[in-house]
Amino acid sequence: MYRKRGERLEVLLVHPGGPFWNKDLGAWSIPKGEAAEGEDLLSVAKREFQEELGWPPAGEFVSLGSIRQKGGKTVHAWCFEGDCDPAAIQSNTFTIEWPPKSGKKAQFPEVDRAQWVDLLGARQKINLAQKELLDRAEKLLLISD
Repeated sequence: MYRKRGERLEVLLVHPGGPFWNKDLGAWSIPKGEAAEGEDLLSVAKREFQEELGWPPAGEFVSLGSIRQKGGKTVHAWCFEGDCDPAAIQSNTFTIEWPPKSGKKAQFPEVDRAQWVDLLGARQKINLAQKELLDRAEKLLLISD
């Protein structure tokens, strides 16, 4: 999701929840998730956005193509214009054994926070492989103005 603030373009980034993500720079991401075999990728993107943030995405969706992250995961992305209050997110949760080898299960939010960030800040915060998606979005949105 993006929004325009005068001449400034801002994107909504999410920070992964759970006990493994205590860093800031390079840890943030666009909302994303896994697609099952044969699923429509835009439908998956919309579902994952709603699951991670708690509200349905709406608007005109523009494809940003796909990128491959360092771990081999392919991310297919779209952008759309919108606005929301990042403090109001309601993420779904996941369960893992925590602490490790304790036999205890703990639940964590998939996303622990969201934030509007201008493109310069987003390029510092986002997962390195996803910077290309920011570049593509900026190019598309500047052309469409």
